[in-house]
Order: sequence, then C-alpha cells, then structure tokens
Amino acid sequence: MLPPKYLETLERKRYSESTIRTYTAYFRDFQAYLGNRPLLEITAEEINAYLLKLIRDRHISASQQNQRINAIKFYYEKVLGQERKVYQLERPRRATPLPQVLSKLEVRTLLERTRNIKHRMIIALLYSAGLRRSEVIALKLSDIQSERGLLRIAGAKGKKDRYSLLAERLLEDLRQYYRQYKPQDYLFEGQGGGQYSSSSVAAIVSKAGVAAGIRRRVTPHMLRHSFATHLLEQGTDLRYIQELLGHSSSRTTEIYTHVSNRDFKKIKNPIDDILTPHKT
Repeated sequence: MLPPKYLETLERKRYSESTIRTYTAYFRDFQAYLGNRPLLEITAEEINAYLLKLIRDRHISASQQNQRINAIKFYYEKVLGQERKVYQLERPRRATPLPQVLSKLEVRTLLERTRNIKHRMIIALLYSAGLRRSEVIALKLSDIQSERGLLRIAGAKGKKDRYSLLAERLLEDLRQYYRQYKPQDYLFEGQGGGQYSSSSVAAIVSKAGVAAGIRRRVTPHMLRHSFATHLLEQGTDLRYIQELLGHSSSRTTEIYTHVSNRDFKKIKNPIDDILTPHKT
C-alpha cells in the first residue's frame, strides 16, 4: 500500500498518467523490498544498495534506474518536503546514442506497403508532423486545421500545446479515412471507441517495417527522428525544427546535426581518388 499522500501529490502536481503509473509501481516495489521497515528510517546508502541489487539481479537499464530514483525522491522531497541534499543518490552515467533514422525512400516504402488506410495515416502523421506516439493517439478531429495546413498538438510533453505541419498531400487520404472509419472524437479510435492504444501504434509501425523489408526494427520515435533529420537536410533552420518537435531546449534538437548527411555530402572521400582509374 502506498504511503499517505503519495498518489494525491502526484495528481495534485498534475503528473501525466504514464508517470503516475511508473512512479507508483516502482515505489511499491521499493516498499516490498523494505518489508515492514518505516520509510523514515531508510538512509541514502540503503537506497543505493537497493538500486545496486536491481542492477545486478534484474539488469535494469540506466533509464529505469533514473525513474526508480525519481519515484523514491518524490516521496521524500515532494510528499514529505525534505531537503534534496539528504537524498543525493548516485545517478547512472547517461548514454548519448544517436537517433536511428530512416531514409526518405524507406519512409515511402513503409507507406506504400501499408494497405490499411488507418494504419497508413498513423504512420504518415507520425512522420510528417514529427509526433510522439502519445501525441498521435491523443489527436482529436478538431486538431486538424486543414485550411491553415496545421496540426494542433494539445497538452504534449511538459503540458505544452504546439502546432506542427499538416501535409497537403495527406488531406485527401485523411478524408477517405474519415469516411471509412467515422471517428467520433479522437482521430484514431479503438474498436469500441475512445483513444487508440499506444501498444497498437508500436505494433503497426513495427509490422510495416517488416513488410517494407527494412532490416532494422522500426519504431514510432524513429519516424519522428527521421522527420527532423530530413528537415535539417533540406535546409530548415534548427529553430523551426525545435518548434515543430516541441523541444524546450535547442540542445535537444542539435543532436540531429550529428545524423544529418547534409554537410557530409560536401566532403569528397579520398578513396574515390585512389580507386579512380588514372589516364595514361
């Protein structure tokens, strides 16, 4: 059982449903590890020992380790109001992998091999508007602003609204999809109505990647990365890409400069000279 006010504080501070589920599950796991010991008696060293056990026994990722730390710190710092310095827990070193990106040809093949129009529209919007998976399933009919060529993303990450691009070439397909499926509230709805499931979106994209013959596992976020990278390669200013993606910091958007081939194309590879036959 969660300690008093843990769930209430999460809700009062308007944490997302996903974060609430994660924090409560991880804190319950922490309580189970402690048994009946009072939470106020637990030291930072003991918490670090618990995390080390999870790393060794369950092989948790650095990301999950950070989330578990946050769930524990939330109780002591936000619920009890204790000082942060008391619980400066050891954080894992953050890995900085480069985004996985598809080529434009791969995106085209992905769409062409997806016969179901609902699935194709989900994939098309993930890519063409740079959406997160949670954002595409939260889209409502009223968010489609076809006259302005814009897509409204309401209450996105950080509880911020933003606008992204609505491709003109998608409008007729979207109208066809609407006539066929007749959604009532959300743009993409489940069989019984209501919001489409996040896991279904992931499955659709993964299956489309297999059908397209793409050897890497294709994910919804890969489409978002591809959108940003392709915009950069076309010469779009990073500030606009930041706005379209909803990044609060330009440093987050700058990662796409490391995967874009825009500047690499200007570099002549010396092996081309070496392997070019010389005239005699």
